[in-house]
Amino acid sequence: MRLLRNLALTILCLFILPALATAGWWSLQDRPASWSNADWSSAGILPRVPQENEAAIHVLAARTGGLKGAFSLHSWLVIKKPGSDRYDRYDKVGWGTPIRHNAYAADGRWYSNAPYIVASVTGADAARLIPKLEASIADYRFSKLGDYHLWPGPNSNSFVAHVMRAIPELGAKLPSNAVGRDYAPGFVSVNIAPDWLDLHVTFGGLAGFALGLRSGIEVHFAGLVAGFDIAHPAIKVPAYGPVSLF
Repeated sequence: MRLLRNLALTILCLFILPALATAGWWSLQDRPASWSNADWSSAGILPRVPQENEAAIHVLAARTGGLKGAFSLHSWLVIKKPGSDRYDRYDKVGWGTPIRHNAYAADGRWYSNAPYIVASVTGADAARLIPKLEASIADYRFSKLGDYHLWPGPNSNSFVAHVMRAIPELGAKLPSNAVGRDYAPGFVSVNIAPDWLDLHVTFGGLAGFALGLRSGIEVHFAGLVAGFDIAHPAIKVPAYGPVSLF
């Protein structure tokens, strides 16, 4: 009984109280009442007309809408092929055909929330990685009608995390408050990054942990993440996300 009590107290202090505090903060933010009232326009963080000869890969994320925004981000992928004068954006959504191509502006706001760039690769490195990225998108197993589950996944963040795991050269991981990024099918999943710089263990996305140069030290519970970022020193606060120490 003492062990169970201590476990419950740890979960309460480490995960539930920070998440409730973030929900309180979110309730005070000004946000649209519905998707039809939201601003989905370009936030202007990517060049409006990309350089034709330069390749690029961008991972973007923004707080999602409604109460969900207190706990999670929505993330997506943007690529610019060499020789092209436009971006290609890929999202996974919860309505219709899950994987959407160019349904929104490349750097569009999500439910009025401005996005930010999680990771970018440009130039020759991007040109080399784009075919691999497109193959991982085509390979994604949860891309059919009905293959979206808000929690614990597979959702929008599960899709982007799948691509990022396939391309460790991006050198990044989705933020800790991207709920669903840790989802994996089956009772237990153990994933070691191809470059051996990250270890990820999850029990259906409901509990688990991650260790490595990209993940730092993480403990997962019910889609919430607590931990410490080593590469870019920060505390990972459940629901709120990383809080930089510098």
